[in-house]
Amino acid sequence: MADDLDLDDLDRAERAALKRTRAAATFLDEAFRVPGTNYRVGADPILSIVPVSGDVAGAILSMYIVGEAARIGVPGKTLAQMVVNISIDTASGSIPVLGTVADAAFKANRRNVELIEEHLASG
Repeated sequence: MADDLDLDDLDRAERAALKRTRAAATFLDEAFRVPGTNYRVGADPILSIVPVSGDVAGAILSMYIVGEAARIGVPGKTLAQMVVNISIDTASGSIPVLGTVADAAFKANRRNVELIEEHLASG
């Protein structure tokens, strides 16, 4: 979370969008704790276990966060960075076995929510 983001400074639509994108990022990147560790993974790396179609499904789900960002007025340059993050996540996730580990480590959705938070904090 952006350190200087005050939720009271956001309008109702921005707060709602931030809540939805945070929930989506948690589901996709950090929903489940790996047994015996404190490390968390989400649906995105689990989907990437299925070659190609799992990575495509993860990318489609990840685009929801970009759509929410566009709806609240995040600038095009930031939206482009968000798409790059998803592209890196999808491309790395498509590598057999190692891709699933890379997908779990990169956490593109969490990065994208941080970009939204930075935009909202800058006012």
